[in-house]
Formats: sequence, C-alpha cells, structure tokens
Amino acid sequence: MLGEYRIEGRRAAEIAASVERGVAAGDLAPGQMLPPLRELADEVGVNPNTVAAAYRTLRERGVIETAGRRGSRVRHRPASTPRGSLGMDVPRGVRDLSDGNPDVALLPPLHDALAAVARRNAERPALYGRGSQLDADLGRLARAGFDADGVPEGPTGVASGSLDVVERVLAAHLRPGDAVAVEDPGWGSLLDLVSALGLRPVPVGLDDDGPLPGDLARALESGVRAVVVTDRAQNPTGAAVGAVRAAELRALLAGHREVLLIEDDHGHAIVDVPLHPLAGATSHWALVRSVAKAYGPDLRLAVFTGDRLTVDRVTGRQRLGPGWVSNLLQRTVVELWEAGAVDVPAVAAAYGARRDALVAALAERGVPAHGRSGMNVWVPASDETGAVARLLQAGYAVAPGARFRIAAAQGLRITVSALTADGIAPLAGAVASAVRPAPARSYG
Repeated sequence: MLGEYRIEGRRAAEIAASVERGVAAGDLAPGQMLPPLRELADEVGVNPNTVAAAYRTLRERGVIETAGRRGSRVRHRPASTPRGSLGMDVPRGVRDLSDGNPDVALLPPLHDALAAVARRNAERPALYGRGSQLDADLGRLARAGFDADGVPEGPTGVASGSLDVVERVLAAHLRPGDAVAVEDPGWGSLLDLVSALGLRPVPVGLDDDGPLPGDLARALESGVRAVVVTDRAQNPTGAAVGAVRAAELRALLAGHREVLLIEDDHGHAIVDVPLHPLAGATSHWALVRSVAKAYGPDLRLAVFTGDRLTVDRVTGRQRLGPGWVSNLLQRTVVELWEAGAVDVPAVAAAYGARRDALVAALAERGVPAHGRSGMNVWVPASDETGAVARLLQAGYAVAPGARFRIAAAQGLRITVSALTADGIAPLAGAVASAVRPAPARSYG
C-alpha cells in the first residue's frame, strides 16, 4: 500500500493497470517509489515473477523507471499523465512566455486556401480505396524543398505532425529496451515519447551549433540504436547545426551505419539559417518537416523523406491504422505553399530580432543566454524553480528547464513570440534579478 492507494491484481496485466489508474488519478505521484517486488507480491498474494512482469510492462509503457538497487518509481513525466496537465497555470495578468507557440500575427490567414480546397473537394471528394496516401502535388513540392536543401534522394511521406513521424520511424526499427541518443536539453515531448515507447534515452549535450561530437561519440560507442537531432530552431536552446559541426557529426555517424538517424527540421519555414543535413550518413534515416510553426499548430501535417525501407515501413503501417492524412489538409498545404503564404525571410527576421534583442539585453546585465534560431531563448539558472517563481511574481511566466532536461544543467526557456520591442528591457531586468543567487541572510 502507498499512502491511501492500494495496488491490486492477481495477474501482471491487472497489477500494471492498477498502477496506471493510480498514476492517472494522481494517487501515485511523479517520482513516488513503488514497493519492492517481493513486498508487493506478498501484499497482493502472487509470485514475485508476476510483479516483475507487471513492472516490466509499466517500464515499456513509460509509466515507471527503475533506478537500479534503489527500486522502481513513477516517472516524473509518466506516459499515463495527460500531457495537458504538464502545462503551467498562468495567473491572470501574467505575460505568458512559457508555451512555445508561434506569434499569431505571423501566421497566414487560412480561409482562402481552405475554401478553395473545399470547393474542389465538393466536385470530387476523397473516398475509401481511391488515390494514394500522399497527394501528388504535396509530394512534388516537398521533394523539391528537400532537394533544394541538399537532402539525399528518397521517397516522401506525410503524417500528422513531427512527433507522429518520429514515433512511427522509431517503432519501425526499434523495440522496447533499445537506447536512443537525444539532445539534452531537448524537446520535452520527444523525451516523453521515447520513454513511453519503452526506449532508453541517452543524453547528448549541445551548444549553439547542435549536438557535441564528443557526447555523440560516447553515445554511439555505448550502443545506441537511434539518434534524434534537431537541425534548426532546436527546442529549447535555439541551436542550429552549422556546416563544420554537420561534417563532424556525419563522420561519426558514418562509422555506425547501422544506427537509425532521425532529423527534425520543424523550423524550416521560420528560420533564416541554412540546413546542413546529416541524412545519408547511416543506412536508415528520416528527415521530417512540420508546417505547424509557420501555419499554425492546428494544421496537423508533416512531410518526411528517408531511405526506402524506412519510408515503406512507416507508410505500410500507417495504411493499416489511420489510412491516410486528410486530403483536405494536404491540399490546403499545397495551396499555401504555392501561394507563398508565409514570407519566410520576414518571419525569420521578426523572430530573430526578438531573440537577438533579448540575448543582448541579458548580456548587458551579465546574464548569458542562447538563441541562435527559432522562437526560444535558453537562460542557464542555478535554481530554475526559484527563478520561475520569482519571474511569476514579476509578471512573467517562463518554462522551467526540468521539462527539457535529463542530465543537463538547470535553465529557463523563454518563448519570444509574444515579445514587443518595448518589453525586452523590462523582461531582461526581471530575468537578471530572478536568476541571480539570493543574497546571504544574516541571523544574528
């Protein structure tokens, strides 16, 4: 028994389900230790092997983690927890710089594109068994974009967002227990997904140029089965892989051609730094581009390319599940791309001006910060929890680094989308005050 919650069940599946119910209901809190195998086995009256099987299932589902001899505990971001509950509760009157959303003023209007597609769909609606998973025009435009950025030749596919592609590619090649090299700090949703799939995340540090070669080399030598890299607009640090770093990383990956490589280029339509792809350095790879940052998160669509086997596996499995991504959405993206609905240089410049101004203002106050591309700035902090609380009191909500870290040092993520020029200096002053250690207090 844990507090007031009693784990029940006679079979491994029942015990696992009981733990999941407790986690989902909040009765088993993130980080809470679970009973040792034999202790729980005695409580519910089963063989310890049955409890071991239940715990193994929970680890594979991303609900618990095992800390060696210290036992098993609920993950700090368990897969059974609804993702919405991980967001911050921003009080009224507080400026929200925590959510990672784009500036709505920089998103193009969608009504004309949607209306045009709806009119054509009325004449020839998509029906079961007709057409292909990928709209021909979408595939053509996506492939042209990949070609222009030097991405190796490969078939093209479409899915419902970047994370959907990443999940499908990982599932196509890996099995529970396999290790995956991930950026640290990195995209919180990806870290959650890796654990939820029963995979083991291996942290790789990064700087403004992307993953550190030394860290990646150690991860590869340790036997990771896959590597996930964000090419540009890395979340949360804004890192972008430069030409020299890309050459170093490609050389490392070329020595481990059996490793699966996944590249996330979600920022392709909102950044002004060139893409330096790593694709092709390994036998199996995929590169994904979402439209969410440029056209709005509700336009759930991402295009991807990769080696033939990887794309075939993903599209084949997709055909057995959702079948296809809505043709209405695919054709809407075609309309937007062909019309040049997003002025990429202007959007990139807008985000860049806000990032650069904030980083410079922080530097003037003696606070180092990072933000080379995209819409986020990363600020190191020795006490991120305290800094978040102090900023909240000052009228700003920022994201604590714990959402994005495995072993990396503490920090804060600030999304610049909602910032205006006259708001930079007050924010920088508040951040500088929040991240500085509190003065020592004398008790005499």
